[in-house]
Amino acid sequence: MTDTIESPAATKESAQAQPVTGTSAAPPAPDSPELREIIAEIAEDAKRRRQSGGGRPEHALKLIRSHKLGAVRLPAELGGAGYSKRDLYSLIIRLAEADPDVPHILRIHWGFTEDRLRLRGQESDRQWLTSIADGVVFGGVSSELTTKTVGTYNYDTTLTVDGDGFRLNGKKFYSTGSLYSDYLRVTASDDAGTQRAALIPADREGVIHADDWDGIGQAQTGSGTTILDNVYVASDELINFDSPEDPKRPRGSQPQLILHAIAAGILRAVVADAAELLRTRNRTYVYAAAPKPTEDPQLLEVVGRLSSAAFVAEATVLAAADAQDDAAAYAIANGAVCDRREQRASLLAAKTKVGIEDLALKAAGDLFAVGGASATRSSAHLDRHWRNLRTLFSHNPTPYKARVIGDHEVNNTPIPKAGFF
Repeated sequence: MTDTIESPAATKESAQAQPVTGTSAAPPAPDSPELREIIAEIAEDAKRRRQSGGGRPEHALKLIRSHKLGAVRLPAELGGAGYSKRDLYSLIIRLAEADPDVPHILRIHWGFTEDRLRLRGQESDRQWLTSIADGVVFGGVSSELTTKTVGTYNYDTTLTVDGDGFRLNGKKFYSTGSLYSDYLRVTASDDAGTQRAALIPADREGVIHADDWDGIGQAQTGSGTTILDNVYVASDELINFDSPEDPKRPRGSQPQLILHAIAAGILRAVVADAAELLRTRNRTYVYAAAPKPTEDPQLLEVVGRLSSAAFVAEATVLAAADAQDDAAAYAIANGAVCDRREQRASLLAAKTKVGIEDLALKAAGDLFAVGGASATRSSAHLDRHWRNLRTLFSHNPTPYKARVIGDHEVNNTPIPKAGFF
């Protein structure tokens, strides 16, 4: 996609403006029939879009908003469903099985929600919890395509004083989810070179979403360019810039593990597609081990290995989720983080990435072993699994993660506080 979408004129309204709300009274419970129906509808929509040549998951995002799946982590008294982290990651896995673009789009939103939960004692954060409970989706644009070292948080995007407010100018990339969001958290450097963050409506005048993501996978996540052309920012739209070095800030294990949960969901889809491919094969080879593909022990072994790989990936993600539950519960209860708990959560998220990457990519390739040459036809869309997995695993390179884990095991070196852990 190379469409450029310029936002409708929306001048100087404050980010406190009341957004459009959802229709569902509260998010569905983790194992409810309602949730199963929502996910099935998202899966059917994804299938329909694949068969018709693609298109954005607008219907899925409409369902997310109306059923308030972005608010599942909020406690019931705040309009949520009280999901644990394990519940959240189980939801992400199921959504990714249906359409891996959808939970990827919501990755920053769920992180924003987690921060608001931790800081809910502050008046400025309580208002956003209300918006989240209403089904509003928050995104963010931070990364830039420059020669600067990734993760240094030294932005070319500028925030300059303009009367009582400010003006944003710059260009962001890897804007995953911003195309579908109601509000954006935008990072920039101010006149003094200090890093700042603003929370603004995604359709404000001057915010241009160039839907130019051309990655081999995760094609409809809106992960391309966001242009900020003299965008007005009111003074009360500046929010706290959370540096990874801030001892009061949780480490970045949640956005990392979300990527791996999406991978686990994709592996579920790999298993389902392999089983269906085998069930619907009408012929086999003269030298096959059985006259029917569904009775061929060699092909059944392939499906068994795929199913086992999917189980290992999901179980690993959920084990890491338990560590995040422990860390998040402490932070929310105490309004401060426990670095020992945060380090453990980061370590397990990193181990998950290193542990499942080769397993998952091999499984996505082995899927074709049960289908013969016909499975490689573009109309079958089976190559999407490998492409999506390869794109997900390309986030924050695995060799660096493995080296950090090894350094921790051998030298007891602490996990870096960079946002990529």
